[in-house]
Amino acid sequence: SQTLDTPNLISLVSTKLNFNMELPSEWLEPIVRVQTLSDTGSPVIPDRYIKPLPQRPSFNIQSDSQNIPIIDLYELTKGSATAQKAIMDQISIACREWGFFQVVNHGISGELVDGAREIWKEFFHQPMEVKQNYANAPKTYEGYGSRLGIQKGAILDWSDYFFLHYLPSKLKNHNKWPSQPPFLRGVTEEYSKEIVRLGNLLLWVFSINLGLQEDYLKGAFGGDDIGACLRVNFYPKCPQPDLTLGLSSHSDPGGMTFLLPDEHVSGLQVRKGDEWITVKPARHAIIVNIGDQIQVSWGRRAKVLTNGIYKSVEHRVIVNPDKERVSLAYFFNPKSDVLIKPATELVTSTKPALYQPMTYDDYRLFIRTKGPQGKSQ
Repeated sequence: SQTLDTPNLISLVSTKLNFNMELPSEWLEPIVRVQTLSDTGSPVIPDRYIKPLPQRPSFNIQSDSQNIPIIDLYELTKGSATAQKAIMDQISIACREWGFFQVVNHGISGELVDGAREIWKEFFHQPMEVKQNYANAPKTYEGYGSRLGIQKGAILDWSDYFFLHYLPSKLKNHNKWPSQPPFLRGVTEEYSKEIVRLGNLLLWVFSINLGLQEDYLKGAFGGDDIGACLRVNFYPKCPQPDLTLGLSSHSDPGGMTFLLPDEHVSGLQVRKGDEWITVKPARHAIIVNIGDQIQVSWGRRAKVLTNGIYKSVEHRVIVNPDKERVSLAYFFNPKSDVLIKPATELVTSTKPALYQPMTYDDYRLFIRTKGPQGKSQ
């Protein structure tokens, strides 16, 4: 995108995207649950999970002292104007320099944070026949799954997951959420409400930091019809963690993501230049990262206030030979049929739009055909 003028870039992208693509109603090959593979106790993983050499995980000891920024939000809503400004500046710097940050004192109780993680861990230890009742399909991914892309013969990731819709309300169906263990639906509902509150707060912060009207991003995302969906990731123990990944390198296709990590088992790695930094979660922290839609729409040069770039950053997940890991990734997305395009205020004759306008559904369907593949999208 740095070497093509805008008309040529749009023409190039248009020839490669088919906006009328259809996902199959069933997976093109049999689905194998990674948890089942792990439970066999085999010392080797199947060839389908062995990554090509350049994609295998690296464990850079020199980067162990680095971590994504940790930002205390307590005074963002309760403090003075000066304190608010200081926190907003920290968020702006983290978005420009990392694309990732952790928030603490975010208003979600530690009891709810721990409870949401633990009750979903219980779900993945339900009998397989219970989980199979929620087996998913490529059309929506809603339910119990073990792969993201649909390409036949693809190299797979070492993980299972459960995907569900929360917003818009017309997509939310509690009957599609697990009924076991007890209270899972109620805990998930309560946690979801809190994440939406936090998401709206950060859209307000981002709008101001980008020199836009304070309600600009929420409106551009669809107002009260914003999208929110949860993917609970389960990474079983892996006998050969140096050969595979729990989740391949990618950037998130939506607006922003709120990740509730496993505080006791590291796994998330964030790309910083040429290095992969293993994130060290703070106690009861929520990890926030910028998604592709914010990069596409508002990641060009902002006004004088920031004069920086917000971009979605590659990240991936490594696995552990001795410990399983559970994380909850909440995706805060534009309304599916909203046309995503650069904000008019951020585009000039000398700083043209770099991306073709498209709906979020168009973009998401394109991603789903491929699965996670770095920043190729």
